[in-house]
Amino acid sequence: MFSAKTSKLRGRKPLWLAIVVAIIWMSISGVTGPLFGKLSTVQENNNSSFLPPDSEATRAATAIAKFSDSANDQIPALVLFTGDVTSEKIAATQAFAQTLGSKLLVHTDGKLITDAKGKELSIPISDYFIKGAEIVAFPSQDGKAILASFPISVQIATQLLPDGKEPALPGLVDAIRYHSSEFAKTNSFVTHTTGFAGILADLFGAFGSIDSALLLTTGGVVAIILIFVYRSPVLWILPLMTAGLALTLAGGVIYLLAKNNVITLDGQSQGILSVLVLGAATDYALLLIARYREELHLHESRYDAMKIAWRGVVEPIVASGSTVTIGLLVLLLSQLNNNRGLGPVGAIGIVCSMITVLTLLPALLVIFGRWIFWPKVARFGDADEKLSGAWAKVAAATARHPRKYWVGATAVLIILAGLSSTLNATGLSTIDSFTKRTDSVIGQEELLKHFPGGQGQPTQVVLKQELAQSAIAKLKANPGVDSAVPMFEGQYVQGQPLPPTKVVDGNMLLNVTLKFAPDSKEAIALIPGLRADMESLDPTILVGGSTSVSYDINQASKHDRNLIIPVVLFIIAIILGLLLRSIYAAVLLLATVVISFFATLGACAIVFNHIFHFKGADPSFPLFAFIFLVALGIDYNIFLMTRVREETQKMGTRAGMTKALTVTGGVITSAGIVLAATFAVLGILPLVFLAELGFAVGFGVLLDTMLVRSILVPALVHEIGPKVWWPSKLQHHGK
Repeated sequence: MFSAKTSKLRGRKPLWLAIVVAIIWMSISGVTGPLFGKLSTVQENNNSSFLPPDSEATRAATAIAKFSDSANDQIPALVLFTGDVTSEKIAATQAFAQTLGSKLLVHTDGKLITDAKGKELSIPISDYFIKGAEIVAFPSQDGKAILASFPISVQIATQLLPDGKEPALPGLVDAIRYHSSEFAKTNSFVTHTTGFAGILADLFGAFGSIDSALLLTTGGVVAIILIFVYRSPVLWILPLMTAGLALTLAGGVIYLLAKNNVITLDGQSQGILSVLVLGAATDYALLLIARYREELHLHESRYDAMKIAWRGVVEPIVASGSTVTIGLLVLLLSQLNNNRGLGPVGAIGIVCSMITVLTLLPALLVIFGRWIFWPKVARFGDADEKLSGAWAKVAAATARHPRKYWVGATAVLIILAGLSSTLNATGLSTIDSFTKRTDSVIGQEELLKHFPGGQGQPTQVVLKQELAQSAIAKLKANPGVDSAVPMFEGQYVQGQPLPPTKVVDGNMLLNVTLKFAPDSKEAIALIPGLRADMESLDPTILVGGSTSVSYDINQASKHDRNLIIPVVLFIIAIILGLLLRSIYAAVLLLATVVISFFATLGACAIVFNHIFHFKGADPSFPLFAFIFLVALGIDYNIFLMTRVREETQKMGTRAGMTKALTVTGGVITSAGIVLAATFAVLGILPLVFLAELGFAVGFGVLLDTMLVRSILVPALVHEIGPKVWWPSKLQHHGK
């Protein structure tokens, strides 16, 4: 009687422990949930802060700041009015430009903005302008357009609106667009707001959907896939809820760190964080649930089944998670601040995913019991259907004819990899970086029809006063330069004598207007030539401005790619070697993932050029694709090969591979589909870079799970046999 009671108490103890764990997690989410909701308020999306301090554009910006207190604290909002231009309309537009600052901040429907309590506020637009800065409006030479430039303060415009929900810049540009359109209606103009401010505002708008559309779409996609995988009306809720809590935990931690300036978060990093955590956490959850279900057939107690299942998956989950985490942290070696910011942001997300799945999910599964698998309940003693399913046939086929399968798979990968050299990753202009035609993009296109492309955003040259005439002559000789004029003391009034040139510490500032849009590939390609021309006059001359920033970012991206990729490969090789206790297996798996990466780039070249018709890819695209594809792609090989090693100790290498592929085939493929789908959701954001990254990771993950992990790796292991475990003793353990 006493022993029976003791047994009953022991049976309750794991259940109560699971309930306590679940309660703790609910308490944690109560704190991190609200913090995650405020994550977008700590974003920094200012490209000028991306570069390292020793870049020429950064050094130029420091020198330029001496010529004006607001030189590096302003971004222009360019309002373009197109239509028939008359002297009366020019005067009216100039009057409108001078009085725009007195108009109030409104939404696109003309209603006043409100505070957090919903009270309407009367805030003049001029509160966001640089105090005392020149506001100009002037016609084009073809007499078909007028351009007005408004100097917006970066520091003020990136603060939050009074409602505390979004940065002020999008709201400010909305107000400028509203008042400009009202003026245009009465003067028979068509108007667009572009320039750096208009473009950034549209970028803010694109990233603003991260908190809503992206998360809802990702969650919906994952839910649909899980329902299909489990064929259960309730089981899918647990992994999805676990992934959601992992995301709120990561978001809460990142919010606190970003708010205290420990790490940097931008809109791109936040978007990637969401899909990365939801995808990775769901993958880990699938692995745990699959192993738990397998053990339920072998153990009468669900507590014993979970204990053994947890022990079986903790090593591969921690190993794969650590691989991704370390791979992301290598981004700290990047020269670009936004890349360095993504490293810890993504690493925090992966660590939170591992912790949540290895603690909360086991507790939930134990609490709900076997019925959570209804209608396909895993009962003790029943045959495991995986042992006779489709993956059992795939495993048997690769075992019978391994050479045929690995040669065929390798041939496919080599053909695709050969096309990787056709991928155009030399950069995108702002016009080409949106998948949708925003107002700023249309405005930039129209601007190029009537004004020099660099109007309003000149390239700026800082040089010694005595070199000015020689420098201006060299600059004007460049076919890509429209004009080069020095900065004057005060404002120039047409018809009046030129004011004196501004000189600071013996230096002058030249404003160089290019014939191309300042962020276009044509304009960026001019920078090295301009710098070479200036250096031939004096090595101390600095060429800065937004176009120089773009050029230096592209150069830093190439540096990062050449440095970080080899480091990540070396670290992953070490992790694989330690995990599998085999140099041979580590090198083999790494080689398969690398060739899969280049095959993915080849597929991207085909799809981007001939299906999506993108103009190119960002120079940082190969690096981002590599980090996610290699770090995440190696996960599936880790999941497979750790199980192969476990089974090899029982039945030998070749039989162990057949058994491992049979039992893990379904879950790893499901995990790959989930991860591919979550990254593909990035395509709903109207940015080419994220759409390209989403496709690359989605296609690459499917290639890894369907071909590399399912066909190539098993066939190679069957071909090589026990030697694959060299130099460990396992190479002598059976066939």
